[in-house]
Order: sequence, then C-alpha cells, then structure tokens
Amino acid sequence: MALASATPEAERHRRVAARELLTSQQLAELRERSLLRGLWLIAHAWIIIFGSIALVAWWLNPLTFLIAVILIGSRQLGLAILMHEGAHGCFSTNQKLNMWLSQWLCAYPIFADTRSYRHYHLQHHARTQQEDDPDLILSKSFPITKASYRRKFLRDITGRTGVEQRLAQLRNALGDPGWPLERRASHFWATLGPQFVVNGALFAALAAAGLWWAYLLLWLLPLLTWMMAITRVRNIAEHAVVGDADDPLRNTRTTRANWLERALVAPYWVNYHLEHHLFFYVPCYNLPKLHRILMAGPHADRMEIAPSYAAVLRKATALPDHEDRPGERKHGARRRANENTASAGF
Repeated sequence: MALASATPEAERHRRVAARELLTSQQLAELRERSLLRGLWLIAHAWIIIFGSIALVAWWLNPLTFLIAVILIGSRQLGLAILMHEGAHGCFSTNQKLNMWLSQWLCAYPIFADTRSYRHYHLQHHARTQQEDDPDLILSKSFPITKASYRRKFLRDITGRTGVEQRLAQLRNALGDPGWPLERRASHFWATLGPQFVVNGALFAALAAAGLWWAYLLLWLLPLLTWMMAITRVRNIAEHAVVGDADDPLRNTRTTRANWLERALVAPYWVNYHLEHHLFFYVPCYNLPKLHRILMAGPHADRMEIAPSYAAVLRKATALPDHEDRPGERKHGARRRANENTASAGF
C-alpha cells in the first residue's frame, strides 16, 4: 500500500498505514477466510450459468436467449473475479486447495490462468497508476469522447475484441513457427492445455444432455460479447479519471452499485475496488463491511467514490466530440505483452 517518494508531502499522500484505517480486531475479522463461503460463490456462478442454459433449453425464444447470454456473460465475469480471489489466496488457508479451486473451477473454463495472471497482477497492486503499472494502459487514455466509447462498445458487443484476444492467446500458445513440432506442442499444452481440457469436458457434458449447441451459443458467445463489454465498463470504473495517481485513497475507485448492476455488471462485490486495493488480502464477501468502516472513518471525504457506473461513464466520456481522434487502438501493446492473461484489470 506504500510507495517510495521524494518528499515528506508526497510520502504523506502515498502512504496510509493500516492502523489509521482499522483497529487490529477489525483487521483480523475482515481478513478471515471461509472456505464454505468461497465454495458457495463458485457454486453460485455455475448454478446461474447452468440454470440459464436450462431456461433456454426449456423455453427457447429470443427473449430467453438474450437473458441467458447476459446472465451467463455476467457470471463468466464472476468466474474471472473469483479467479482473482484465488490469485490473492482468499479462498482457503490451504494454498494448494486455493489454487486448485481458482484454476479448475474459475480460470480454466474462461481460458484464463491464475498463475500467469497473479504474476503481473501483483505488479499492478504494487505500482498502481504509476508508469510501470501493467494495467495503466486500461485507464491512461481517459477521458475519451462518447464516439470513441461507442466504437469500443461495438467492438466488444459484436465479439471483435473477444476474438482478437483469443487469437492472440492461441498464437502465443502455439509458440514460434520456427520451433520443432514437439516443442510447439509442449508449449501449447503448458499454456492452454488445461483450458481446452475443461472446455472439452463442458462441451461433452452439454452434448450428452443433447445441448451441444449451447456450448457455442450459450458459452462461447457470451464469453466473446457481453463479458467483454462489461469487463471494459468495470476497468473504466476502477482506475480511469481518478483523483490522484499518487494517493492510495484516490488512485482507485469504488463505485456504488444497485442490485441490477451487481447482477449484470459488477458481481461478487467487485465494485468495492478501492477497499480491495487498500487491503487486497480481505475476501470479497467482507468488502462491504470494510467499506462501511472506512466511510465512518476520518479519511472518508478523501476516498474516490462514484455514485453509479453511469456517473463514471459520463466522466470517462467527457471529452468533446470535436476532439475525437479515431485511430490505432491503444490496448494492442498490452494485449501483445499479456497474451495469455484473459482476464485483467482487477
């Protein structure tokens, strides 16, 4: 939570000691992990996914199909958030079990990998909004114009962003074309093998139920469309157009979310992002309690809090349209640098 700085004034803004925010008892209670609660969150995501598939299978029409795509895409983001929980060791005190749950039940189904994600993600926590923050590219270009955001949204919702990310993953997994076939096969297995095993099992299970088409239309389609669109919204809300890149209470944002936003855009308390950055070892289900404590404390007025996701998007798209400059997308360099990191920016 602390960064080195050149002056006492800068140091004051860059540091917030835990004892200034919480008592020792509060901290101990908030960081306590519950394996049962973690298992319930994972089960909750999969219950909604399979329940949505069952709804379409039972009553197929355009409305149920649209509802299912949105709900499944939201829970796919939920799996990415739960993968992130595992990356911080928040499922269990047994870290082997913690990693297994995160990998096989959360990350691999959405073609992600907890270990590679964790490696770069901890750099993001250590260097938040600094020039060497690996996630800075997600927020640095904001504010943008509304026209620019519309282009981004269209790329996301039509699947273009998702397809480009998956192709980048595939190219990375296949390795250098100049490598021997055996080396390329070994690299592919090490990079994406478990992901394909889990997705193959998911396809087989749906096919055995007579729903092979659901893998394409109700798993891959939400993964490439709705999940991409809401992941961008979440990324914008967390670090774009924040108050002060050097202040740990203002370089990250918490966004208040109503029940619909929590269901469709911000599952599993991911909207409490400021609290997460301040205490990244606190499990997600304790973040609302942490938020209430901090808002009753002496630093509440300094904290970066947004009233809604709509308010954040208005702020992030406040650049006048006459300054719109369509051109090369700025996320390309980051995507090439993190080709096997499917879910990022938490």
